[in-house]
Amino acid sequence: MSSSRFSMYYNNIIDFSATPTEEMNGAGNLMDFLDEPFPDVSTYEDFHTIDWLREKSRDTDRHRKITSKSKESIWELIKSLLDAWSGWVVMLLIGLLSGTLAGVIDLAVDWMTDLKEGVCLSAFWYSHEQCCWTSNETTFDDRDKCPQWQKWAELMTGHTEGAGAYVLNYFLYILWALLFSFLAVSLVRVFAPYACGSGIPEIKTILSGFIIRGYLGKWTLLIKPVTLVLAVSSGLSLGKEGPLVHVACCCGNLFCSLFSKYSKNEAKRREVLSAAAAAGVSVAFGAPIGGVLFSLEEVSYYFPLKTLWRSFFAALVAAFTLRSINPFGNSRLVLFYVEYHTPWYMAELVPFILLGVFGGLWGTLFIRANIAWCRRRKTTQLGKYPVLEVIAVTGITALLAYPNPYTRRSTSELISELFNDCGALESSQLCDYINNPNMSRPVDDIPDRPAGPGVYNALWQLALALIFKIVITIFTFGMKIPSGLFIPSMAVGAIAGRIVGIAVEQIAYHHHDWIIFKNWCRPGADCVTPGLYAMVGAAACLGGVTRMTVSLVVIMFELTGGLEYIVPLMAAAVTSKWVADAFGKEGIYESHIQLNGYPYLDVRDEFTHRTLATDVMRPRRNDPPLAVLTQDSTTVEDVETLIKDTDYNGFPVVVSRESERLIGFVQRRDLTLAIKNARQKQDGVVSSSVVYFTEDAPQLPASNPQPLKLRRILNLSPFTVTDHTPMETVVDIFRKLGLRQCLVTRSGRLLGIITKKDVLRHMAQMMNQDPESIMFN
Repeated sequence: MSSSRFSMYYNNIIDFSATPTEEMNGAGNLMDFLDEPFPDVSTYEDFHTIDWLREKSRDTDRHRKITSKSKESIWELIKSLLDAWSGWVVMLLIGLLSGTLAGVIDLAVDWMTDLKEGVCLSAFWYSHEQCCWTSNETTFDDRDKCPQWQKWAELMTGHTEGAGAYVLNYFLYILWALLFSFLAVSLVRVFAPYACGSGIPEIKTILSGFIIRGYLGKWTLLIKPVTLVLAVSSGLSLGKEGPLVHVACCCGNLFCSLFSKYSKNEAKRREVLSAAAAAGVSVAFGAPIGGVLFSLEEVSYYFPLKTLWRSFFAALVAAFTLRSINPFGNSRLVLFYVEYHTPWYMAELVPFILLGVFGGLWGTLFIRANIAWCRRRKTTQLGKYPVLEVIAVTGITALLAYPNPYTRRSTSELISELFNDCGALESSQLCDYINNPNMSRPVDDIPDRPAGPGVYNALWQLALALIFKIVITIFTFGMKIPSGLFIPSMAVGAIAGRIVGIAVEQIAYHHHDWIIFKNWCRPGADCVTPGLYAMVGAAACLGGVTRMTVSLVVIMFELTGGLEYIVPLMAAAVTSKWVADAFGKEGIYESHIQLNGYPYLDVRDEFTHRTLATDVMRPRRNDPPLAVLTQDSTTVEDVETLIKDTDYNGFPVVVSRESERLIGFVQRRDLTLAIKNARQKQDGVVSSSVVYFTEDAPQLPASNPQPLKLRRILNLSPFTVTDHTPMETVVDIFRKLGLRQCLVTRSGRLLGIITKKDVLRHMAQMMNQDPESIMFN
């Protein structure tokens, strides 16, 4: 649509001021809607979709006025410069606050996770690692043990070994987990119901133009970080990375309210929220570039070039702030930094692709099982007891997790250990290889060796951990607490990848003369890196669940620092997406959007059915006629009755009911506010007053009450299609222009209307789904 048409559209809606000539336009002292704008005009009701074209045209006109005024005086020039820089200021504030919150959350999670097992006597606010850093009595062999850190059994009974100490530690571990999860679900339930879940499905829906008031509000911003710390510390199979995107978007929404440029324009606000989502991923993973690509690929609906630059700036500031706090204590921004000393070989692409297949299958299994469980939660008595559900899942998780060292620790620590390469300084079970006493090689070039008993012990523990993580994550994601899916998905893939990596490593060691190993794996050489397989497996499973590709690969190499392993990551990510897409196109976030019935038109969905606009428009055959207003023969009482008896978002305006020639479209909310304010501020407006949408007032007898002119709220250029327009084109128009509704005409005569909800219902019907699952307007 041309800029001139945008301008005309805006001018016919928003310019509330009327010239004296217009006010005296043949009807005495007529007021054209209002002398000045009033609050809430052109805003939207909760659970309604914004009009992207309208918002865009409003901003275009606002910018044009500021530019023209800037030439009048120095003060106006300064104001225009402040307006131009306000976007960058908002990005700076978002980056600073989201980075600070992420750093505090990371530090709090480390401390509270360790609190389940013991306490630091020298300073109770220290985590286990921090406590032993400060100790002078730590030895190399027992670097994770120090007198200052005591487990609860040792502190209470003085015993560190034995069945009694184990049972007491076990009991207190479960007790702390239950306490943390109970506090989390209680705070969410009482103070901020929108603080539950990962938030990404709702963020995607909001960025597509849907209004969910309070979802990015102050209470959500206050409660979500606190409950996120409690939920992650409880040991449940969830992560903090997805919810950090929600937290960053809450920060963005908060700072939008400080600038009228964003607070009064929903489309501009969504540009800020897109950048905030990038900052959220940046601090979640320490991946600023991956954050920008994640926002572009996964969550944003409208992403102009200007938003790309601002997203980059917000992600940079957020990453810098997090780096300044240094929550990981390693002077690095990345979460799982790795240093591998061996290149990968072409033959290894086979197991990498197999891991991609596993990731795609796991993603499909998880999405179907989780959606089935969430649907059961919504439709049965189970959904009425969210606190009990959280307590039960937490109890089962803690009970089964404690005996296995790989599920007892935090999921981030588990992934970090699985990613690590085995060097001479590693004390993990996974590095218990049988060493050759004659080996005289540098530390960073340790050859493949036969696995020792510790490795085989770790393998069966990892196999049990894999089954446990696969099952428990299905029931955890979607509960009424903050719960992210990135880290649990990566954990499943990392466990599977490490098992495959060790298997390939041992096969290569014992059968280095096989033809597949002969060319690149010689005796005494370091051939296979099991940690790399864990990294590739993590990417494959995360891709299978979320269906990310480009942003996933960038996040993974930023996350680990493993830039040279980009090809294995790409191979696994593409394979997992292909395999998962073979069973269904929707990722986990799209599936939850569909489950909740949000009106979201995914740009990746293809509409290939041969239907026409006339098949979808309302009114249908045997339906009552379309509710319309006439341009100069409807009274205030008629309008108020129509508003009371219907729940439509707006009404077409026609010349007359006989001709049904289309004039324009008026929004329900604007109509309601206009009449309400006219009754309060304009003398002579009564129920029998005529409402007219023309430039000139109708010729009425002098005895008639004062008419009400509402032309300024009329959209004179509503989007229209003919009744024979293919629905494929209509769907494309709705997606790319972000329409709320589209009028159907034939030769200028109004036939019906198609709303976004009608399009979604029709698409669901064409895919043999329940069309009534689209719950909101």
